[in-house]
Amino acid sequence: MIFSKIIGVGSYLPKKILTNKDLEKSLDTTDEWITSRTGIKQRHIVSPGQQTSDLAFEAARKAISNSNINTDKIDLIIVATTTPDKIFPSTACNVQTKLGIKNCPAFDIQAVCSGFIYALSVADKFIKTKSAKNILVIGADSMSKITDYTDRSNAILWGDGAGAVVLSASDQQGILSTHIHADGKYEELLHVPKRNVENKIEQTIEMQGSQVFKIAVNTLDKIVDETLIANQLKKEDIDWLVPHQANVRILEATAKKLEMGMDKVIVTIDRHGNTSAASIPLALDDGIQNGKIKTGHLLLMEAFGGGFTWGSALIRY
Repeated sequence: MIFSKIIGVGSYLPKKILTNKDLEKSLDTTDEWITSRTGIKQRHIVSPGQQTSDLAFEAARKAISNSNINTDKIDLIIVATTTPDKIFPSTACNVQTKLGIKNCPAFDIQAVCSGFIYALSVADKFIKTKSAKNILVIGADSMSKITDYTDRSNAILWGDGAGAVVLSASDQQGILSTHIHADGKYEELLHVPKRNVENKIEQTIEMQGSQVFKIAVNTLDKIVDETLIANQLKKEDIDWLVPHQANVRILEATAKKLEMGMDKVIVTIDRHGNTSAASIPLALDDGIQNGKIKTGHLLLMEAFGGGFTWGSALIRY
């Protein structure tokens, strides 16, 4: 039987850092207020002219290098992003060009913060159906480009970055299962509407935070149960929770559901903020680089995002 297994991981964060102290200068807020409500201390922001595909390229380059395969062995590229360089072509096509890869299919997936889980799920199916052997799966977002920095409740949350994995066909189990869902009726609780302001289209994030928080916690509780039941596992079988980094209180609630201490949760939100589709692969690489996640560990990844979308992936690293 063919399985899909992660053989390389990479990540990239823009050089510019925006701290809570920086935000104090332009918003009616404080470092203490932001930290206590979100867990965020700083976030990385793209430089002028820097595009999402630039972030994705850097993360992909590292993932391919760490996988010890040649770039020309990549036979599919999937990029999860909410902030593409252009309406078209896809960010995946732009990354393909920057990597110098020719002819392989490349496309984007848009599921906001759940995007990386969605992309993993799709890539897993490509491998299991023998449609691809080595797939580059990237989560990348430049959320600062759609952030209203006059909105105190919103501007504090978002950051930019990219993470990537190389998923390859293997006779060893890697991805044990993926589970993805959506419910579009909650659209206006978290969305980016088009607004015509003085004959100019403006598109920035609008979020009803308290309602999103409540639904997210309840939904992630259910996806944890769904994942464990599908794999006939117990809570204590999970070595690491590698969650989407939206709010530290959501991470704490999910850890409590798993009866897991926070020392078994990969937490990057304090340094990265909410990087949407990039947050899980960024956290994965962080856990590996810091020596926490090791070969053979069982990882539970889960995410919740605008749409609403949500999903999980159970992975043997």
